Amino acid sequence: MKLNSRLSPCGPVSLCGSFNSMLAAALFCTLTLSSRAAEIPEPVLSAGVGVNIHFVTGCERDLDLIAAAGFKFVRMDFAWASIETKKGVYDWSSYEELLRHLEERGLRALLILDYSNPLYEATVTGTNPLTHLEHRTTASPQHPESVAAFARWSAAAAKHFHGRHVIWEIWNEPNIQFWSPKPDAEQYATLALATCKAIRESEPGATIIGPASSEFPWAFLETFLKSGVLEYLDAVSVHPYRNPRTPPETAAADYGKLRKLIERYAPAGRAKQIPILSGEWGYSSNTKGASLETQAAFAVRQQLANLLEGVPLSIWYDWKNDGEDPNENEHNFGTVLPDLSPKPAYTAIKTLTRELSGYRIVRRLGLESEKDYALICANAAGGQKIVTWTLGEPHLVTLDPDLKGAKAFAGVTGSGGAASARVDAARSSSSNAESGST
Repeated sequence: MKLNSRLSPCGPVSLCGSFNSMLAAALFCTLTLSSRAAEIPEPVLSAGVGVNIHFVTGCERDLDLIAAAGFKFVRMDFAWASIETKKGVYDWSSYEELLRHLEERGLRALLILDYSNPLYEATVTGTNPLTHLEHRTTASPQHPESVAAFARWSAAAAKHFHGRHVIWEIWNEPNIQFWSPKPDAEQYATLALATCKAIRESEPGATIIGPASSEFPWAFLETFLKSGVLEYLDAVSVHPYRNPRTPPETAAADYGKLRKLIERYAPAGRAKQIPILSGEWGYSSNTKGASLETQAAFAVRQQLANLLEGVPLSIWYDWKNDGEDPNENEHNFGTVLPDLSPKPAYTAIKTLTRELSGYRIVRRLGLESEKDYALICANAAGGQKIVTWTLGEPHLVTLDPDLKGAKAFAGVTGSGGAASARVDAARSSSSNAESGST
């Protein structure tokens, strides 16, 4: 039995029906994780769908909408200087409030252990990573006292928040100007190794990830991975940013190269226990960036393409537009506007998490063009769905997923519209109710 489906780059569509039961055999093929990495989500939707935020207290309406969209993780800075304002004294209160609000909504935290602290390092001249202008800032931890203080504070945080299901990430994009006065792979590796050791001694079961690199800086990554840090890390996090004309599926080759580096430097027996995480990645909808429709499609395709590559956690950047200027790149990464009005990306993520909640990717169907994607997904109850899209122009394609006994299909487009479908005895066809959808 064959299915004719129209593929489009504008957002995946899911089709559900009665599929051959042989497909379910692959349902439980999951990534093997180390036992201590209990906080790394399973590669099932929407367990690893996350979003970056830029607030700690207040903003409860934001959190309501984040939960309503089906996000399960939020990623936020865990700012050293705001917690330790007097040497050796830690004030966790604002983050206690954040975690309480997250837990009330079924959300989990990925907290970034950053940045420096003027109690331990001097003021230097560096480059602002967002404006690219010269500014005065605190040097990143690079002396024995500051490295030890950062590691001690990190260990205290992991111990204090024991049992709160936090993933701890060491720094944010240390390969660019978030490390001051300038990026230094050796300095960062020294800090990360000291921090890992301190956390493991204080809270052995904590989940630790890094280096949260901007893109895939291969020399930087190799310096970091060969430092011995893979003995302690539960996952390697990267930020696979690319230009607005380069779609999410292109990260597959980078993930493959990174896995080879992990295999080269991981302790014996641990390489396959260390997953890659997409810790931050988005597309700006500024006037020179992605269109609103493309941003929405990429938000969903990023999640699916990452899962297809065995990446169990994907954090979309950003939750909310950071400003009102349509020409400013940094103002337009959000899924909602500053007043919380939804952008198409919000609707797309909500559709994904609603339609595929509890589903794993079983396999990708082989199609004539590598630009065409058709994923067989299944859940623990035996339900199966097909998700389709293309990197090329919209067109019809014939799928042969070995269907048996299916009488009809219910289709949903990436923007949440309905797509009707009919199955005949020897041939099935589908049509979309929404123009430009898959």
